[in-house]
Amino acid sequence: MAVDRFEESTTKMITSTQLKASVLTVNPANFDALALDIFRFQAQNNITYAKYLKNLQVDVSKVQSIKDIPFLPIEFFKTQSIITGDIQPKVIFESSGTTGQNTSRHLVADPDFYLQIAEQIFEKFYGKLSDFTILALLPSYLERNNSSLVYMVQHFIQQSKSPDSGFYLNNYQELGETMKRISTENPEKKILLIGVTFGLLDFAEASLDLSFLQDFNNLIVMETGGMKGRRKELLREEVHEILTKAFSVDKIHSEYGMTELLSQGYSFGEGIFDLPASMKILLRDVNDPFNFENQQRGGINVIDLANVDSCSFIETKDLGSFVTGNQQFRVLGRFDNSDIRGCNLMIM
Repeated sequence: MAVDRFEESTTKMITSTQLKASVLTVNPANFDALALDIFRFQAQNNITYAKYLKNLQVDVSKVQSIKDIPFLPIEFFKTQSIITGDIQPKVIFESSGTTGQNTSRHLVADPDFYLQIAEQIFEKFYGKLSDFTILALLPSYLERNNSSLVYMVQHFIQQSKSPDSGFYLNNYQELGETMKRISTENPEKKILLIGVTFGLLDFAEASLDLSFLQDFNNLIVMETGGMKGRRKELLREEVHEILTKAFSVDKIHSEYGMTELLSQGYSFGEGIFDLPASMKILLRDVNDPFNFENQQRGGINVIDLANVDSCSFIETKDLGSFVTGNQQFRVLGRFDNSDIRGCNLMIM
């Protein structure tokens, strides 16, 4: 149940802990109410967001709909400390970037909550982590020690409790042999091969050369996006065609996440993403960032209720379209002059 709606006089009584407990049990019926509660909490306790609202001359007391909530431009994560309340971050996640680019920094005060919500979301979509062997191919992310994706996948690996789960870097021979052995010795075991796009493509090419790919039982191939300058940019359809043939699977799954978010969306194929209970997407007019009316294509604004301790309302530089209602969407690309980034933002 969402935290009781609160007026100005009782705002200070609401705590981050209470809000996070509500996020873990949120449902479509009370999502908007909880989003408004979090908005008021952050409008009062997040210095950067409060200044942004003041500059927009927003009367917080008059915001009665999620479409009235101003979304913080994602660029603020590059230049400001986005944190709600007088708390200290325990973990700082940082986005990847090429030389000369400013990177986003997400100050995370409660990393255990991040892992809890990430695990809850994954298991809602895919089932228990203990049913999986998780094979991670994330070479570019492992080159730095502050990736939110690596932090999450490391937790998933631990929760899988499989001795074969782990990060495999570029050792494709070992990875292929591990997949073959699991499929032979334990054909009912689910395998999640999760990797950055260029890593999966490199593995697919190496697999063909080394002749160790076969029809694997219960294999899910999940790409997290991003060429990171390692390969030529390809359309999502081109990437998925190559990978489906290489791994003999019908669909390529995908994860929609980013440094600035604690929740993730997942795609079961064709680049169509489903959202967890803690997320909602609004599409804004590309020429009017405050117009959300009847938008089926436009700039992606994300409400991530899990961002209680930072900011839950983020205006991204992604372009998207709704597929079915407002709970499924596609990522179409990025606004011109935006930084190239991973996490499933390939141009279509």
